[in-house]
Amino acid sequence: MAARLRVLIPEARLQARVREMGQEISRDYPEGPLYLVGILKGSFVFLADLVRSISTDVRIDFIGISSYGIGKSSSGEVRVTKDLDISVEGRDVLVVEDIVDSGITLTYLTHLLAQRKPKSIRIATMLDKPERRQRAVEVAYTGFEIPDEFVVGYGLDHAEDYRQLRSVCVLEN
Repeated sequence: MAARLRVLIPEARLQARVREMGQEISRDYPEGPLYLVGILKGSFVFLADLVRSISTDVRIDFIGISSYGIGKSSSGEVRVTKDLDISVEGRDVLVVEDIVDSGITLTYLTHLLAQRKPKSIRIATMLDKPERRQRAVEVAYTGFEIPDEFVVGYGLDHAEDYRQLRSVCVLEN
């Protein structure tokens, strides 16, 4: 049986909120450069839209880190699949994530980045599922708080499918 999709956040609402977030970040970091660290693979669409909404000079890098396999829930094991190419020492770092769920991955990542002595570390996420939180995570910029449903689209996937969807959709069986 094929999966059904239900639109949770349409493209227009996503784009409007990303523009607002870009303005907030620009106000908070008027002097650059701001180092944006996108978490692969899910954040790439959000990061691309967000960076075009920020007026401050930015530098971009990616880190591959995961606590998911091919299932719908966190494995609880975190692993780095691609490290940063740039040094963040003494820099303002904004970690860009597609969705904050359990908090396991971001807790691990913020500790890893803190060891590299940045000036500051903050988090921006398009989606937040506070009901699923297992570890406390302080998110500075949130696009949308969503219910505990499995979502795809706008860069988020299920077994590498659905990333290309322009809206955030609930994957229903």
